[in-house]
Amino acid sequence: MDGSKALDILRTIAPEFKAVSDEQVQKFLELCVPLVSKSRFGKLYDQALALLAAHRMKLSGLGVSVIGGSSGEGGAAAGFQLASVAEASVNVSFNTANINTGTDSWYALTPYGLEFLNLRRLLIMPITSAGER
Repeated sequence: MDGSKALDILRTIAPEFKAVSDEQVQKFLELCVPLVSKSRFGKLYDQALALLAAHRMKLSGLGVSVIGGSSGEGGAAAGFQLASVAEASVNVSFNTANINTGTDSWYALTPYGLEFLNLRRLLIMPITSAGER
């Protein structure tokens, strides 16, 4: 896989990963290749590949964290949204409502995953029963 086009797209859509080396980004792109269909995404294949790689990078704790504001912090928690904060006993909770391994909710943990889903929905028609149109 050449991946230079997907790498360029990732660098454009996800500037938060500017401190991540091209070599490391390329590894994430390569991990995503089997998960993105060239035939289904067509001309938008590289964009889909870049979005999925950025999603996985974010969940791996790379990029700017929501929690600490710096690179490399947060892990999977970087995709969670802050649900509540308390001051007295210092309680912090995160919205984990989107975590459901049986659905596409895993993609909803990052903006890149949501963009990937939107792109997929635009291009890939779901199978419907004969009665639906």
